[in-house]
Amino acid sequence: MHFHLLVLDGVYCRNGVGRLRFVPVPAPDAAELERLVQTMAERIGRSLERSGLITRDIENAYLALDSGEEAPINALLGASITYRIATGPREGQRVFTLQTLPAEPDGPRREVAESSGFSLHAGIAAKASQRDKLEHLARYVSRPPVATERLSLTEGGQVRCALKTPYRDGTTHVIFEPEDFIARLAALVPKPRAHLTRFHGVFAPASPDRARVVPKTRAAAANKANGCGEASATDRQRSLTWAQRLKRVFAIDIEVCRRCGGKLRVIASIEEQATIERILGHLGRGGESVDPAHPSRAPPRGDLSL
Repeated sequence: MHFHLLVLDGVYCRNGVGRLRFVPVPAPDAAELERLVQTMAERIGRSLERSGLITRDIENAYLALDSGEEAPINALLGASITYRIATGPREGQRVFTLQTLPAEPDGPRREVAESSGFSLHAGIAAKASQRDKLEHLARYVSRPPVATERLSLTEGGQVRCALKTPYRDGTTHVIFEPEDFIARLAALVPKPRAHLTRFHGVFAPASPDRARVVPKTRAAAANKANGCGEASATDRQRSLTWAQRLKRVFAIDIEVCRRCGGKLRVIASIEEQATIERILGHLGRGGESVDPAHPSRAPPRGDLSL
């Protein structure tokens, strides 16, 4: 299980008049990383023990998942965490791996600390001016858990997953039975209304200092323009439009004509299905309407905590 964190390479300090001042700190050395990963291992272990997820004896810790309503998903989670097969005739056995490279000699790794099965890597940093590098790092830590381009089927119908980076023991591929692979995917599905991205410190939603350190949104810029004078061009450009987000995330550019390459401008957003069907019918493209067997649905309107 991997967790990725983006942290500031410094701290914010208040001066005498209540303003915030950013104070950079040097990167942690090897000894500090060792102490930090040991502290993390101890605290996470105690937290899991208090939650009843693990039990300890003198030498080892064991999973202690409940046998209640969530027993099926708990079994899948336990198998995924321990690299065991979750279903089928080989249930409980180790996952089959391919070691096609020689094992690396054991030794200290640069900018990596390990303790009790936990490892901590803190070797990547981006300066304030390196916006492209920061974006690349943010895209990396928020990437999906499975890279489909590294999945393939063997001649026997098993799922072969190529590792992006070989393990130190030379493992380059992991082989799953199709049913067990589905079980692995099920274990990755987050619980309902679980936060996949969390903010801490000055970036936390309830932090009184958040508004002072995060970029102002388009809405905040509009409020500034309405009540406190004109918003600056920088404030207005902080937030991306939906068209820009489509291009940035999905490589779908709706601002360029596919026929002539000219510039397009969004003049309306039509969401009523009946209106969309009439427009498509007038254009002779009625076959592109919504499939009745798979109708779209509106976002949930429950009391979601964001």
